[in-house]
Amino acid sequence: MSDRNTQPGDFEGYGGRHVPEVMEEPLERLSEAFEEIARTPEFRAEFRDALEEYAGRPTPITYAGNLSERYGADVSLKREDLLHGGAHKINNCLGQALLADKAGKERLIAETGAGQHGVATAMVGALFDLDTEIYMGKKDADRQRMNVFRMRLMGAEVNEVTQGGAGLADAVDVALEDFAHNVEDTHYLVGSVVGPDPFPRMVREFQSVIGSEAREQFRERTGDLPD
Repeated sequence: MSDRNTQPGDFEGYGGRHVPEVMEEPLERLSEAFEEIARTPEFRAEFRDALEEYAGRPTPITYAGNLSERYGADVSLKREDLLHGGAHKINNCLGQALLADKAGKERLIAETGAGQHGVATAMVGALFDLDTEIYMGKKDADRQRMNVFRMRLMGAEVNEVTQGGAGLADAVDVALEDFAHNVEDTHYLVGSVVGPDPFPRMVREFQSVIGSEAREQFRERTGDLPD
């Protein structure tokens, strides 16, 4: 993704912030906190330590020999599944929870669909001793009872959303409403590169460790970068 932005959150005609007026101030305050806190050397060092000591980075690159032979290409896998929690979600959640802690927030909220982001949010909420509340569509919760159990096991409150279609989009709507009314003490931990600025920039920043790590590992192994 290009950094040639006309303004924060704009990516060559895409992105930006198009939200109801009630959301403008909370999002602007979050953007300012991200720029002031997450860009500092001290924050970056703490984030790196958390990735190594809690999440289990660096993750290895595994050569997929059978897949390579079948399709006539050298295929390697970046093993994010080996991280604590079993998915890449923990990278972003650690970064945002650390940011929330530094900004003096006392509470995390998040939306989740299949439940992996909710589990990772519950994990970092417990790590940083932050109250954690997860919004999950009732239909998703019914399909993913094990992940609901894992979230609650780690101390998170799971709210099963029944409004609308009772899915992920409805969980996002309820989470945004919560954030707008509780911005003083609450951080909304968005799980993907979606939504209004600064959420996409934040997730991109905290997940960029995957690509940076993979490039370095490939250079060490082959002396070159993959296609």
